[in-house]
Amino acid sequence: MKDLLPLSQQIEQMLVRQNVRGMATLLPYLKAGSYLRAARLIAKAKGLVLIGTGFPVGDSFETDGPVGAIVLYQLVEKLGARAMLACGDPLFSALKNDYACLELPVNSVDAAAFALKSLQQLTPELIISIERPGLAADGRYYNMRAVDISARCANFDVFFQQASCPTIAIGDGGNEIGMGNIYQALSQLAITPAVTGCDELLLADVSNWAAYGLLALVSAIKDAETGEGWLLDCQPAELLQYLVNRGCVDGVTGLASITEDSLPPEHAMQLIRDLQQLCFEI
Repeated sequence: MKDLLPLSQQIEQMLVRQNVRGMATLLPYLKAGSYLRAARLIAKAKGLVLIGTGFPVGDSFETDGPVGAIVLYQLVEKLGARAMLACGDPLFSALKNDYACLELPVNSVDAAAFALKSLQQLTPELIISIERPGLAADGRYYNMRAVDISARCANFDVFFQQASCPTIAIGDGGNEIGMGNIYQALSQLAITPAVTGCDELLLADVSNWAAYGLLALVSAIKDAETGEGWLLDCQPAELLQYLVNRGCVDGVTGLASITEDSLPPEHAMQLIRDLQQLCFEI
């Protein structure tokens, strides 16, 4: 079994190796081992893990985010804890029949009160955000083209602001929840950056792919304990098709295609193979 900190650092580099949106230039601003620290939080969870996702694209939501959220949901359940997806409509309606979901009110003036009530009722042990828009300094939400999308956004930031449990956030562009941790560094990017922070920020070329890095590290942790090996069989194309069948679109092209940020699933499958080889030498 390899030493996990160097393994985590290799995974952190691997996850930004394409440097699609400059995440490789931001990685040095994070303390090494971010994926390992996040994986340990997931691996030890016994109660509820609340996973927020969903980035609006027009009247729909993009495929990047929900795929990774479902992978993490399945991982949490496999580990014996309880998972719940948090998202606004139309993604909530697309997922609610197959997964435990919390509906976030879209463009609500009572978002903080809703978050407080939800946190009191659900008492999550861990909160994860994967590819959710983060509030900018002016209190609005913006996409990568600096278009104000506030009217279509549900506020998940308030869950992070009010949480009494650890928080993990995943992003690939700088305008997502969690990016407030490296707000000054985001000035290098041609975006309207998010200001909301988190306990552990994870960067990836595509946010979905961070879930595979976490899955690999949690698997390595559990394998060391049990000899169980790779915990789950990841099939990105199947999850992408599942989402497209329910109205999700590619966040870059806007098309109803089984791609994520314009990239076909072969990119994710290669990453998964590389992670398997790195972690388990198979």
